[in-house]
Amino acid sequence: MRHGKKVAKLSRTKSARSALFRNLAQSLFKYESITTTLTKAKAIRPYAEKIITKAKTNDLHHKRQIMAKMYDKGIVFKLFDDIAPRFANRNGGYLRITKLGQRQTDGAEMAIIDFVDAD
Repeated sequence: MRHGKKVAKLSRTKSARSALFRNLAQSLFKYESITTTLTKAKAIRPYAEKIITKAKTNDLHHKRQIMAKMYDKGIVFKLFDDIAPRFANRNGGYLRITKLGQRQTDGAEMAIIDFVDAD
């Protein structure tokens, strides 16, 4: 039984799932909008929002914590210099998920995940 378990396993091991979350979050911060399956979008939202919340404080400790998760320094600098200041007055809810419908090939539910201030 999965009582109290909120993280979707996505048919992956822990290491493969953490690598997937890391790669999706890096793509999200790099392009500011990605198209993925609805289940992956729902799974990545809390992961990415916690990273954005840490980036809002802009101190060395949080930079090192985020660098342990994000392996591209350019994305980390963009996160601290560009993305986090946009949400300085916001207490969460940085990302929005928009449903797109089903994928033609296998019928998977697709979604776009992007920032709420994107136009």
